[in-house]
Amino acid sequence: MRRTTPIALAAAALLLAGCGSRSGGDSGSDNGKVSPSASATKPGGCVTHAELTAADNGRTVCLTKGDELRLTLDGTRSRPWKAVAANGSALEAINSGFVIQPGDATAAYRAVTSGKTELTSSRPLCAEPTAPGQVSCKGIQEWKVTVTVS
Repeated sequence: MRRTTPIALAAAALLLAGCGSRSGGDSGSDNGKVSPSASATKPGGCVTHAELTAADNGRTVCLTKGDELRLTLDGTRSRPWKAVAANGSALEAINSGFVIQPGDATAAYRAVTSGKTELTSSRPLCAEPTAPGQVSCKGIQEWKVTVTVS
């Protein structure tokens, strides 16, 4: 009879645990609302200022009129984020500052009217091949956050 080592069992457990997880998802009881750091929460669960990253994918943020949201998606030269697109009229783009690193996407918005806006971006899952004969993938990593303004 063959014995399984504790290391092999631990590796299998970690592999199985990773299969059931969602990256950037929401597993808490906060109904998908982001609680960004350094932000005060208003009555109703809305925040006064939101700072978002790629880890906030799939989340919902609640703002009130006049509040601001800023986001930075850290990319690389070989896996750059596309410019952030805003679909909806609840937010107005404001100056987000400078992009420091090639491949990053930054954006900033002010909540201007009640409603919803979806913020989206995407980037390649794999770097493009640098030499003929190398394998590449054509997968896309998508990022989306829903912003509600009340």
